[in-house]
Amino acid sequence: MKAPLLFTLSLLATAVAGAPAFAQNQTAVAEHQVAVKPKLQAEDIFALEYANDVQISPDGRYVAYIRNSFDIMTDSTRRSLWLVDTQTGQHTPLFADQHSYGNPSWSPDGSRLAFTSNRSGRNQIHVFWVAEQRTAPVTEVVPSPSQLAWSSDGQQLAFLMALPEPKSDFAKSVKSVKKPEKAKWGKAPVIVERTLYQRDGRGVMASSYNQIFVVPSEGGSARQLTTGPFQHRGPLAWVKGDSALVFTANRNADWEYQSRESDLWQVNLADNSLQQLTDWPGDEYAATLSADGKTLAFLHGNNEPVPYRNASLHSMTVASGDTRALVADFDRSLDNPQWVGSDRLTIQYADRGRITVAEVDLAGKLTTRVTDVGGIYATRPYTMGMYSVASNTGAVAYTQASAYDLANVAVQSGAAPKTMTALNADVLAQRDLGEVREISYKSSFDGTEIHGWYILPPDYEEGKRYPTMVEIHGGPHLSYGPFFAAEHQRYAAEGYVVLYVNYRGSTSYGKDFAMLLDGHYASERDFADHMSGIDTLIEMGIADPNNLFIAGGSAGGIATAYAVGLTDRFNAAAATNPVINWVSKTLTADSSIGQIQNQFPGMPWEDLQHYWQRSPLSLVGNVTTPTLLFTGEKDRRTPMAETEQFYQALKLQKVDTVMVRVPDAYHGVTAKPSRTVAKIEHTLAWFKRYQKD
Repeated sequence: MKAPLLFTLSLLATAVAGAPAFAQNQTAVAEHQVAVKPKLQAEDIFALEYANDVQISPDGRYVAYIRNSFDIMTDSTRRSLWLVDTQTGQHTPLFADQHSYGNPSWSPDGSRLAFTSNRSGRNQIHVFWVAEQRTAPVTEVVPSPSQLAWSSDGQQLAFLMALPEPKSDFAKSVKSVKKPEKAKWGKAPVIVERTLYQRDGRGVMASSYNQIFVVPSEGGSARQLTTGPFQHRGPLAWVKGDSALVFTANRNADWEYQSRESDLWQVNLADNSLQQLTDWPGDEYAATLSADGKTLAFLHGNNEPVPYRNASLHSMTVASGDTRALVADFDRSLDNPQWVGSDRLTIQYADRGRITVAEVDLAGKLTTRVTDVGGIYATRPYTMGMYSVASNTGAVAYTQASAYDLANVAVQSGAAPKTMTALNADVLAQRDLGEVREISYKSSFDGTEIHGWYILPPDYEEGKRYPTMVEIHGGPHLSYGPFFAAEHQRYAAEGYVVLYVNYRGSTSYGKDFAMLLDGHYASERDFADHMSGIDTLIEMGIADPNNLFIAGGSAGGIATAYAVGLTDRFNAAAATNPVINWVSKTLTADSSIGQIQNQFPGMPWEDLQHYWQRSPLSLVGNVTTPTLLFTGEKDRRTPMAETEQFYQALKLQKVDTVMVRVPDAYHGVTAKPSRTVAKIEHTLAWFKRYQKD
């Protein structure tokens, strides 16, 4: 949190939480083109804040949320716990200190709030009593708990926790020599036996598996309910009477090889016995129980070996086990179902780059509630956001975003949404931001409509051409939206027009559009989608054809590296976390099994030509574009060796190139605010070097 603003924030806590300030903020944003304000600078990134994990109480009175801010001294993200009174607007910090907070969860009667925090040393579950204003830890466990779920009587809390498995027979059989006292030996070798042995962000993992526990909500000993070498998943749903919990798992012996299989299970608290509730082909997950305990709603995705699938909404009658589709023919992927009473649900889905929260009745009819959900990805404009619903009243709390601000807390209850916070009124409202405009055009490859946005420099003049860059999103089965992004606004502040689009393969445009890259990632097809956007901006008199640049991360980094093998129109390129050789990538990355099964026609040694055609390395002999490569040295999703292959290949051809290696960084290379700044400023410096007057 921004230290100089603490006094200001304390004043906001006693006022209607940000309502007047927010009105001023919106006015300021509307006038950003004519106001004389400084442009967004690199140091401003450290001052940004955003809301996440917004949880509304069952009666709709309070909203608890995690307030994310960047700490310039520790180069980290602070996660504090705040409370908003939806009636008075009072905005109160429950815990805003040096500790980290997460997983807020309301008790069924709304009198208590459970959360996780390291405030007592290790990460534990704590409970806050709203009326008494007191807090107490309720667990003493070593691994970190997550996925909290209150029993309906408020007496128990269920949660997930990863437990290490015992050593294998082989590991036990390895003879060891006792180390003499005070001897300094090297680290012991690590034995790897699991199929899924690594994960980006964690590296090579010890064998541990998520198990389900329950603990008294007043505190006590946690009791383990599940066992075995399986990854049990939440959310956890209590059945009526609190005698059992419903969860998701794949408990087949070969589950590590089954990337598209999971079922709903039930564990009984009395004897820990298990009952399998579904066995459909594919994934059944996100179970949620109606207030009367009679109906279980859940999501399902099929197991077709393709890179994209929609998730559909289904229901199960608890007494009989009968199931039916609630929303199955809707061409968008549904997420996060939550009951309102027993006769309707709320869900969210992405459509054309925006997130909608809608209500669903038991006949499957969708009614839109809000369409401005987002703002929880600070650096790039990903379509990411969340909501929660008051189970008693149907009021919706959510992360509200715009093209000129990150997520604030908003509440919608039968009328227009009410914005409850103004977390960046002191920063973004005081900056001259680039105007975000929508764009649609036809791809030169096959006439497919491509939709997206472009940002103009803050001092843009009609009729004048500007250096223009296309910035490509990752995934590729993700999407961008009309949301504030620190990275894109920084580029605009330095005089660039920034084009970002949802090219073929992007989500939120239906299954057919998402599948247009199946077997063609990367290829001339998505390349044409981006080049057609550049040409459209040139035709509009906006882009300078002599000053064109390209950048992207992950899938966007792949597309960038592939593009410079197909054209020399760009002055310079910046590829972050790229894949250069699909053979080496799939056989070294943490996503190997799922990617090979669902994205490629066979194993690398079975269809080498296909892997090679999709690899930027196959085109490296054509590259003349100066290329910057930016990658985390611990990246397990697109390993560092991918970047090194391209760097050395370009050097062998004497193409201008630079490799920027980020120590201790995984695939989320911008996870620390200083690294966000570094990525942006390295790119700007590289592009400026090749910009023509």
